[in-house]
Amino acid sequence: MMPRLLISAAHKSSGKTTVTIGLCAALSARGLKVQPFKKGPDYIDPMWLTAASGRACRNLDFYLMGRDEIVSSFVQESAGADISLIEGNKGLYDGLDLDGSNSNAALASLLQAPVVLVINARGMTRGIAPLILGYQAFDPNIRIAGVILNDMGGARHESKLRAVIEHYTDVPVIGAVHHDPRLEITERHLGLMPSNETEAAALRVREIGELVGAQVDLDRLLALAATATPLPVTALAPVVGGDIQKPAVRIAWAKDQAFGFYYADDLAALRAAGAELVPLDTLHDAHLPEVDGLFIGGGFPELFMSELEANATLREDIRSAIENGMPAYAECGGLMYLARSLTWHGQTSRMAGVIPGDVLMHQKPVGRGYIRLQETVDSPWPRQADAQAETEVRGHEFHYSSLENLETGELKFAYKVKRGHGIDGQHDGIVYKNLLASYAHLRSLDSYNWARRFVAFVRDKAYKGSDRRAA
Repeated sequence: MMPRLLISAAHKSSGKTTVTIGLCAALSARGLKVQPFKKGPDYIDPMWLTAASGRACRNLDFYLMGRDEIVSSFVQESAGADISLIEGNKGLYDGLDLDGSNSNAALASLLQAPVVLVINARGMTRGIAPLILGYQAFDPNIRIAGVILNDMGGARHESKLRAVIEHYTDVPVIGAVHHDPRLEITERHLGLMPSNETEAAALRVREIGELVGAQVDLDRLLALAATATPLPVTALAPVVGGDIQKPAVRIAWAKDQAFGFYYADDLAALRAAGAELVPLDTLHDAHLPEVDGLFIGGGFPELFMSELEANATLREDIRSAIENGMPAYAECGGLMYLARSLTWHGQTSRMAGVIPGDVLMHQKPVGRGYIRLQETVDSPWPRQADAQAETEVRGHEFHYSSLENLETGELKFAYKVKRGHGIDGQHDGIVYKNLLASYAHLRSLDSYNWARRFVAFVRDKAYKGSDRRAA
């Protein structure tokens, strides 16, 4: 049946992420299999949701995915789960388009998921009724199955709000979470602190689960999820793999406190294409392992720039490997690490020195939001057989840094920027030898299966003209 709920909010910063983390943890503590999803482009919330549920959170994104692909991904990943929880982004009806076609409500409609509205009720009393009634009336096709009141001021406040909602609406209150400092997760410029950045994350998740679970009627939540209309089972599974008959390749994968921004479906696509992902700790591993390629995703290298600089032997290994032709792919934070230097708050640290430029951190975002890129002839990865002559690449960017003093003599660019900022507002995707480094965050989907292309590129360079092992 795929019991499911979309957890949304009236507006941004209502506490829905913390509530959703708590629900995942509380239900998992009961022994249930909880499959989390996150709407839109996001790395940090999914880290926490993954930690809370024990199952990899998947992203559902109207800009990057077709509607059939969203349904297909949801059906595929929900298989075997007792309940699926989809965390929205921003408010229920917020979105880029005037018609709301990419809003949380549109996702709830597509997946036929009942909605639980998280309302930050701090300072509210009788005014909560017209708020709920307005959200119900705005789109009668969206079923708001319940509300969870958040940031409550105390027992009297909760009692008043419950009475108001019961009197004026037909929406059940399934929980009331009181204000508690223990529910706060440190925030910074890119959102919630990544769960991979603190050893206490597991303890925090468990505590949040206990607090939220004690203040939400979990049995009623499960009953509401079970009322979801059955989804069609005809959706095709996403195409994420490659030719598994071809030789496997080993790809070092930077996975540590500095670099942790990876989509679960991208990692699955890399493995399906024949990559063995070898974890690499850029802060503590002294040397690069014996691998055929390198993948460094996004993260917060500026927070660990001193430690990254101190690990000089690994920086030199990486620089030498790329100079000698090792295929490598770097996104955003990975690009920053491969530059000459990184400057933040007046402090400068040496980085790997592959890219002849210096990274400077700013107080405000340099590039932010969805992007559209046009692939150039200098893109190093082999094209798919059915690729168009000019492939459009969609993704997203969110970086506070810029690349300064860039020496472009030996560099090429894999992309022309049609929407977004990239490296300089016109180009993105630095190509140097067999390295592709960009500010763009990509997802390996039907429209652009970058993982399959990158693995094919690594395989070609690793096995071409050699007598290396066969698969």
